[in-house]
Amino acid sequence: MDTRRSCKLLLAATGSVAALKIPTLIKALLEIPADQMTYDFEVHLVVTEHAKHFFKMSDLPAHVKVYDDSLEWQAWKQRGDPVLHIELGKLADIMVIAPLDANTLAKMAQGLCDNLLTCTTRAWDMSKPLIFCPAMNTRMWEHPVTTQQIRLLKEWGHMEIPPISKTLMCGDTGVGAMAEVETIVEKIKNVADEKFNVKFD
Repeated sequence: MDTRRSCKLLLAATGSVAALKIPTLIKALLEIPADQMTYDFEVHLVVTEHAKHFFKMSDLPAHVKVYDDSLEWQAWKQRGDPVLHIELGKLADIMVIAPLDANTLAKMAQGLCDNLLTCTTRAWDMSKPLIFCPAMNTRMWEHPVTTQQIRLLKEWGHMEIPPISKTLMCGDTGVGAMAEVETIVEKIKNVADEKFNVKFD
């Protein structure tokens, strides 16, 4: 009998070009060798409307559930109906925002909640891990407000996977690109291992 538990991972993508890596990131998470985990990742994906621009839903594994703003409103018709952004927070063991663009970073830091993703982060159980992976143009990354907003999220207990330096899609070279998929997967795995008190020799 299989006794492996499920780690319910709420992956969220915002409108950065780095969202094109979402299918690759999900594939990498689902293909971690079984001998490296005592649990399995169950991936749920939240997308902003702009994130949809950068990848095809057909490139995702068929069993990965995708949630967007339209589902938030479809789910609630009357008093007593489930509120999706609350239910997602209850469902998930870990939330990962990859990529986190400058716009959503600013919304989170200010407590704004005008779409499914930001409503979910605003209602997030702060005792659960939330990992964020900033991705933006170098000029946006170097703006002083970015440092303040990143610091605030970390003060709340959220965990940053910092961006890296490379030639960006716009042709500029500098810091701002989302961390490599391998780095993100390793961080998620380490956080999950710690959460479930998993130790490997």
